[in-house]
Parts: sequence; C-alpha cells; structure tokens
Amino acid sequence: MIKLKINGQEHSWDGDPDLSLLWFIRDEVGMTGTKFGCGQALCGACTVIMDKEAIRSCITSVSDASGREVTTIEGLHPTGDHAVQKAWRQVNVPQCGFCQAGQIMQAAALLMDNPKPSHDQIREAMSGNICRCGCYQRIENAVHLASTGV
Repeated sequence: MIKLKINGQEHSWDGDPDLSLLWFIRDEVGMTGTKFGCGQALCGACTVIMDKEAIRSCITSVSDASGREVTTIEGLHPTGDHAVQKAWRQVNVPQCGFCQAGQIMQAAALLMDNPKPSHDQIREAMSGNICRCGCYQRIENAVHLASTGV
C-alpha cells in the first residue's frame, strides 16, 4: 500500500506502483488543475511541488511519491491568493491558460527556494516550462512581482 499526502490530505494506493503521479492526481484524486502536456517532462504543464521542489508529475510514479508531500495548483492557496497567483492576475499573464498551473507551481517552488531571485535566476528557473502563447515576458514580470510580496 502506497501512502502519500496531496494538498495536506492522506491518500492510499494499492494499484500499479508505476502509475504516474499526474494520472493519480487527475483520475484517482479528481484534481484536474495539473495538466498533461507532453508526457516526457519536456513542457512543464504537469509541474507540481513535492517536498518543496518542483517536479514533473508525468514521469514521477506514485511509488516515487510514497511518503512524500505533494502540492498541486489546487493546494497552493485555498482561495487562489498565493503571491504568485495574485501577481499572475495583476500582470494578466495567461493567454490560453493551458500551461499556467505548471508555470505557477514552478514559480512558487522557485520563490520557496529563493525569495528574491534576479531576472536571470527567474529566466533560468522557468526555462523548462513552455508557454505555447509566448507569454514569457509577462511570466517573468509576474514572478518578479510575486518576489516583492505583491
């Protein structure tokens, strides 16, 4: 029996230990904010935070998450008012919105590790998350704004 905590709630799994964390979150737990993009950890749409580190849930198995603490976009802040989420709205980042949950989770993990990143550090940390609409400048501006406490 695999046990893990998602957004503060305990979950157990006695199915396939190789099931991806992404599909466990979406199909078994019912939280659909985490998106499937490429399935190969190349785009960042599936980014969640596990033990304060941004990870790609599409290539992380449920067994790899055993005993760990996972935060999804739904658990970042109960009312959507995490500093990154507020900055996202203030800067009006999203265009299509598909990548936004992964972008926000990547940014939140960056700010947990480095509360006052430089623009170069923001660019580097966010470089693995693809935005098909090309909103990179707004994303960088929002992360910078979030680092100031909004």
